[in-house]
Amino acid sequence: MKYLSQSILCCLAVVFFNACTKLDNYDEPHETIKGTVVDAVTGELVLTDQGSEGTRVRMNELSWPRTRVATNFDFFSMKEGNFQNTKVFKGRYNVRVDGAFIPLVRLNATGDTLANETKVVNIEGVTEVQFKVQPFLKIEWVGKPTVSNGKITAVIKVTRAVTPADFKTKIQPMGGYSDDMLNVTDVRLFVSQVPYVGFREWDNRYSTQVNYTGNAFEAQLGQPITITTSGTIPSGRTVFIRGAARINYATENIKRHNYNVAMRVDVP
Repeated sequence: MKYLSQSILCCLAVVFFNACTKLDNYDEPHETIKGTVVDAVTGELVLTDQGSEGTRVRMNELSWPRTRVATNFDFFSMKEGNFQNTKVFKGRYNVRVDGAFIPLVRLNATGDTLANETKVVNIEGVTEVQFKVQPFLKIEWVGKPTVSNGKITAVIKVTRAVTPADFKTKIQPMGGYSDDMLNVTDVRLFVSQVPYVGFREWDNRYSTQVNYTGNAFEAQLGQPITITTSGTIPSGRTVFIRGAARINYATENIKRHNYNVAMRVDVP
């Protein structure tokens, strides 16, 4: 009996080893998907953060049998508004993006699909895709920042990139709508010592956040807003700054900022 048990264990070990070997025999993925997220009206790239606070790209492979449980494959856009992944298996995919813009997939309270603006693409070699979206806000620099006594003062302008009427038309049918969703909740001047300045890389010693309650910011839409960094940035330091603002609405449970382009500042 002892030898029989050992034989059975050896057989199971061989089967397990062969199964593991087969699983490891898949070729490494080497197809590429690359693309851009642009403003549907202006055609400009939608600037974003990097990581979960920015634009997320979600892929679901459709090449597998329908009996297979669908799994999502996520990665994130670069701050300039473009994205790329060079380690994708060849196949047919549903691709969507989620960020500080009107959701591409909109469902009502009972789960019925109101809109689906995702894309189905066949990925082989280098596959390019573009998403045209409606950002919530547009952030712009006004003039150049100034530096005095280790503090940077910049002027930005925040405008709506989607009209309140269009926002309501798209969002209200999803349920739970409130006009308060359009309120601008905060404006920030992010400061970082790396060019990829954003929600993840900001230096809290120098970055500034101005909060607004209710619709208090409404009168400042489209107007120059002066904002100054906190603390004292040491002389001789090079930093990067970005303006950001967000509304009281979450996409995929995250209230994301809209951004302007990063700017380099040399502190004398």
